[in-house]
Amino acid sequence: MRILVAEDEPVSRLRLKAQLVKWGYDVVLAKDGAEAWAILGRDDAPRLAILDWMMPGMDGPEVCARIREKAAEPYVYVLLLTGKGEKDDVVAGLDAGADDYLTKPFDARELEVRLRAGCRIVTLQAELVTAREALRFEATHDVLTSAYNRAAAMKTLAREVARSNRSSEPLAVAMIDVDHFKRVNDTLGHQGGDEVLREIVRRLEGAIRPYDTLGRYGGEELIAILPGCDARAAASAAERLRARVGHAPVVFDGATIEVTCSIGVAVGQGCGDGTDLVAAADAALYAAKRAGRNRVELAGGAAVTDASTRAPAA
Repeated sequence: MRILVAEDEPVSRLRLKAQLVKWGYDVVLAKDGAEAWAILGRDDAPRLAILDWMMPGMDGPEVCARIREKAAEPYVYVLLLTGKGEKDDVVAGLDAGADDYLTKPFDARELEVRLRAGCRIVTLQAELVTAREALRFEATHDVLTSAYNRAAAMKTLAREVARSNRSSEPLAVAMIDVDHFKRVNDTLGHQGGDEVLREIVRRLEGAIRPYDTLGRYGGEELIAILPGCDARAAASAAERLRARVGHAPVVFDGATIEVTCSIGVAVGQGCGDGTDLVAAADAALYAAKRAGRNRVELAGGAAVTDASTRAPAA
């Protein structure tokens, strides 16, 4: 584990480094508090810090206070080294945000034990952050495909509708349904069907813009939210999605299967809460399916895909 040592006295700084290296730490040195604060502000900052209390310019407690005020993650465990032994001084150091302290001259074995405790705390905190982020991801993403789940997609739609209402820019919604998905499950089994759906999501994610949103609406039905798209741009985007899905067969467990999708698109501007937009796109999707699948249709009955250029429906 990397550890920062901030000590203004050169001999003490090098001795402490030698001891820490002997214990297996990767040591970063700072000659004063200002340099320590600069190092701790980096993206790859050490997660453990030993700070001398008395340093020119910015002392150890001030560095502690700045670290805690920043409230950055992952957590930085701070050990203060101090020649001050009065209780009021110790309390002041801990109040500033230090996790522990040692009074100079300190015993090397005691320092080693306290650093071990610091490593445990840093490790546990990192595991908690990882678990929290995993829970946050699971709360907003579909378990099977890792696309946004329906609730998160609809929340995004509501936000984009509000933005559209403010800016008077158009907003498009595309409802996407995998054609004959039951046939996919019958051919490859449900495990194969899951892999096909995951691959389709990967293809769609590769075809949308960074600020578009793709979500799993339910079953094999997906929703794409396309900000700033008028009818022409939305139709072009949807056709790009359709072509990307069907550009090559999906291979699973040695078997290949052709996949296509049908897409319904609706465009609005100042469009309420978005539910009417979804309903219109869904109606266009069903019109596309009734018309033979593997096609894009705009709400209102306009077919986007030229039937003469479409790949055969799966």
